[in-house]
Amino acid sequence: HQSEEQLSWIGAAAADGVTIDRYRYVPSQADVAVFEAISAPPPADLCHALRWYNHIRSYQSEKSSLPGVKKPLGQYGPPGVADTTSGSAPTTAKDEDDDDIDLFGSDEEEDAEATRLKEERLAAYAAKKAKKPAVIAKSSILLDVKPWDDETDMAKLEECVRSIQMDGLVWGQSKLVPVGYGIKKLQINCVVEDDKVGTDILEEKITEFEDFVQSMDVAAFNKI
Repeated sequence: HQSEEQLSWIGAAAADGVTIDRYRYVPSQADVAVFEAISAPPPADLCHALRWYNHIRSYQSEKSSLPGVKKPLGQYGPPGVADTTSGSAPTTAKDEDDDDIDLFGSDEEEDAEATRLKEERLAAYAAKKAKKPAVIAKSSILLDVKPWDDETDMAKLEECVRSIQMDGLVWGQSKLVPVGYGIKKLQINCVVEDDKVGTDILEEKITEFEDFVQSMDVAAFNKI
């Protein structure tokens, strides 16, 4: 027959995880060993111990398949509790110390496993992300290219502008827009890769055709 002190210890041990050992919520051979040493259900005032007792009793038909290794009863109880299981060797202080070390070691192994799994997931995520093609930032730019006067050959001016070829630059549609006094400006669209082509380099290249081009302005700039 178990003393109230021993039953109280069972309740305290089971209160956090419903089971005696570190498996938490999953009964183990530790629970089987302690259950078999109890002759009757704990009294109702020891609610945690009684809840544990009823929980473990529901596993009696499958107790042999529960995880863990059944140890002498004294290794599960509070200090000073004798081992009443048959055929077990007396527990020494050294054995208890060794068991404590084993338990801590198991926790460390679990932490190492969790760390390994986390690292594997991070590596898999990084590999998956690396396979995705990089998003290329592009912009649509509308340029106003103004001639010197109404006698400027606008067809030649446009030809000069379109002759500018750079990696990341694609010329689009164009039209001539009247600006007054018979003068027309060339309005031309282009799409650029932001990392390769900017408005400064476009202005520099276009105004190099100084026989045809008076100036260049950015009429519209939109990110794609």
